[in-house]
Amino acid sequence: MNRRQILRTGSLGSLGLLAARTFPTALGQTRTPGANERIRIGIVGFSDRLRQALMPAFKGVSGPFNCEIVGVSDLWSVRRDEAKAYFKKEMGIDVATYRNNEELYEQAKPDAVIISTADFQHALHATQAVQAGCDVYCEKPFAETMADARMALKAVKESGKVFQVGSQRRSGSTYHAAHDYLKSGKFGPIVAAEMTWNVNQPGRWRRPDLVAKLRKEDIDWKRFLGNRPDDEWDPRKYLEYRLFWPYSSGIPGQWMCHQIDTIHWFTGLPHPRSVSANGGIYQWKDGRSNFDTLTAVFDYGPLDDPTKGFQVVYSSRFSNSAGGIKEVYYSNGGELNLDTGKVTPKGGLGDAEAAAMGMKGNRLEALKLEGDGPAAASANTGADPMTSAHMRNWLECLRSRKQTHAPVEAGYQHSIATIMANAAARTGERVTFDEKTQEVMAGGKVFHL
Repeated sequence: MNRRQILRTGSLGSLGLLAARTFPTALGQTRTPGANERIRIGIVGFSDRLRQALMPAFKGVSGPFNCEIVGVSDLWSVRRDEAKAYFKKEMGIDVATYRNNEELYEQAKPDAVIISTADFQHALHATQAVQAGCDVYCEKPFAETMADARMALKAVKESGKVFQVGSQRRSGSTYHAAHDYLKSGKFGPIVAAEMTWNVNQPGRWRRPDLVAKLRKEDIDWKRFLGNRPDDEWDPRKYLEYRLFWPYSSGIPGQWMCHQIDTIHWFTGLPHPRSVSANGGIYQWKDGRSNFDTLTAVFDYGPLDDPTKGFQVVYSSRFSNSAGGIKEVYYSNGGELNLDTGKVTPKGGLGDAEAAAMGMKGNRLEALKLEGDGPAAASANTGADPMTSAHMRNWLECLRSRKQTHAPVEAGYQHSIATIMANAAARTGERVTFDEKTQEVMAGGKVFHL
């Protein structure tokens, strides 16, 4: 089967075949480092996120875990040269670089890898990594299509490897405090949540200087495309992939996946019941195909009881930063604000309003959630507390073989939600999820590329 046939069928069997054919070096290694043995770690993709956030976090917390970086894989020769210079300067090591992942697995033989590649490649590279016998730290989004998500979930589960998706809120102490508070029952049932991610940044996800430097002969364009449809060479799609579907969904895959993940974590619900969304390219008409403004409305609740549930409103824009980044949960008694880290009775049912209906007031007791504060607004902020804690948790689990804070199921679930939002915005349909087929449905049809 060629790429287009595989994409049309979207079947798990076909995608498993794709993985086997595309990744001939999936060696099925079973070696697990001993208690005192050094853990050999490979880098898949020398990205901005990797060098500006993940590696500072790794450098800060890896000391007690006896780890070493044994190789870097990147398709672009410039990035490979940058990687050699970076590791020499920052960690004093001469790191080997590889033109692709097959070379990395064959020659460096890592025990684990950190994946920080293009959004649409994460599921493919995670599948390849576990098939090669490696534990994985994989940046989010986990997947941008359900076919990719199912393939990677199956591969990771069957491998038994330690897996951490880069949803670092799950290692934030403030978020853990919020989780515990909600589980205590003191907040009451969630009735709504509001989430925003607003910036005013014409350069966000743009790389004009790098685009001008990129030459087709310096990368492997076909390897970059992976299982996406064949496409003509375009340096913008290689370096500014977040602006172009189907290489990224943009706002849902990059930003929404972080915040919507807390819904699943806090409530135990695996995905929305339905999503409606719209948006457009209203401000930055620079050739992008992904929206610069998007609003999505999610219905969450028990899948077998439509009388119970709550609504989540998510909005994001690139053209005005008012409102910033916000995550607020509401109950009948008040709100839990993850930006301020406070529980307050704001908006709760007052005594007067309650008495008029023969009821008692319901207002929460004010509470400060102890922890490390709100999530960082920028993706590349150095060794911020949450990213450092998330990296430490992964390294701890490489030794203990316990489940990480953000296992593969967390990535699968946030992918369902973001794919549903992307489908709703692109089709204009109310989108649902078919539990039996594990497909996102828009207008009664499966949502494909």
